[in-house]
Amino acid sequence: MADGWRWGWLTAAAAGMLVALDGSNLAQLGSAPAQAQDGGTITLRSDIQEANAATGIITARGNVQIDYPSRSIQATSAQADYFSNEQRIVLSGGVVVTQRGNTLRAEVVTYLIEEDRFVATPRPNDQVEAVYTLPESAPSSVQGEASGNSRPPAPRPPTVLDVSPIEPEPQPSPSLEEN
Repeated sequence: MADGWRWGWLTAAAAGMLVALDGSNLAQLGSAPAQAQDGGTITLRSDIQEANAATGIITARGNVQIDYPSRSIQATSAQADYFSNEQRIVLSGGVVVTQRGNTLRAEVVTYLIEEDRFVATPRPNDQVEAVYTLPESAPSSVQGEASGNSRPPAPRPPTVLDVSPIEPEPQPSPSLEEN
């Protein structure tokens, strides 16, 4: 990445401009938005953004808004950390995520981009709230008449919001120094 381009991006981020993310690339929306390999642009808006080119981490603070149209995801939070090398976004502070009519509320939500999976953690002594919109279905007698089968349909798989815990990364064991 050229130093001039990096400085321009950091200046734009500090000014609160709109920035689009795709994996490891960053682009100002004044130019063509960056596209993710699986087809989509993640747009990150906030009051302040900082990028560390050495670590590949972007931190956004203040009125954070994320829009990922190809996966129908919108999110708001107080802070977001985008780990481009690991393809994950950690949202914190009053997080609200909506996707296809479903809502997830928590203190911290980690979105694993490649897995399209959310992991939510509540505040101490609180709970995560997930509201799922279930598809409407006709009464079983109407379904049986329409299909010629009196058996009810098989249940649908759950919607894409997954709030299962993520295992913490193993911590390196302390090494003994030789004297």
